[in-house]
Amino acid sequence: MKPDRHAGKWAQAILAAQNADGTWGACFHGLAQPGSAPLTTEQALRRLHALGFTREDASIRRCVDTMAACLRGERKIDAYWETGIDWAMYEPLMLAAWIRLFDPEQPDALAYAKRWAKIVESAFSDGFLNVTAWDAAYEAEFHRRERHPRPIRLTALYHAMLLPGVLSAETDRAFVQHILTRPDGMYYVYPQPLVHPPAIFAAKETSYWLSAIELLTEYPSATEQLHFAAAFLRLNAMPDGQWDLGLKANDKVYFPLSDSWRTEALRCADCTERIAALLHKIEKGD
Repeated sequence: MKPDRHAGKWAQAILAAQNADGTWGACFHGLAQPGSAPLTTEQALRRLHALGFTREDASIRRCVDTMAACLRGERKIDAYWETGIDWAMYEPLMLAAWIRLFDPEQPDALAYAKRWAKIVESAFSDGFLNVTAWDAAYEAEFHRRERHPRPIRLTALYHAMLLPGVLSAETDRAFVQHILTRPDGMYYVYPQPLVHPPAIFAAKETSYWLSAIELLTEYPSATEQLHFAAAFLRLNAMPDGQWDLGLKANDKVYFPLSDSWRTEALRCADCTERIAALLHKIEKGD
């Protein structure tokens, strides 16, 4: 029987720290490992998602409802503000992305995703990213220019979460290919080209690579573009058909799923559960 992650100590510790409005801590943004700083809403959501929480869970519903209210401009998520980037644009992008990760059809986030989809469709109209077209479409849609020294990255975690299901088939394919081949990988998740799997399988880096690939499986074109990832994972299965990412993969973000990794068996069970689920998503369309 599959363990109840919702009742485990990792989930319970996060749920106990949730604010009445469904957020965590005083800040929304922040993706460092839990425990390295006061818990942020993003840290909590990322960890709960890894533990299998969905829109059906009351804790997630409360947070989604609050994020949606912020996206509609009815309240502020917090007082945090970054300079050096267009934070007035970045904040709703983050909110909509997290909402859609848990609730892809939530009306406010879906409408916002479709606005970004217009930009991406224009930018990839020739099958590859045209920066000039991107700039023009961005200005036309949002009536502002990217004048900041740190532009909003198309290959960051947030666009990957935001855009599944809102792109045409051709743009979906081109967008996924762009993310896979970027030299700097997926920002906030994995800083290397995703098309080249990690050199060492039993490592924390492989867990982060997996997290980026997991996000891409939500795109319709993923089945045809992620065969290389499935081959890499099958190549690294142990003789008994399980997988083991090693002790260093325990980052309190994506692992552990079990209450502890006191034994190798628990660690292998967690790694196998995650990788088997990913393989199923990649190969289900074959």
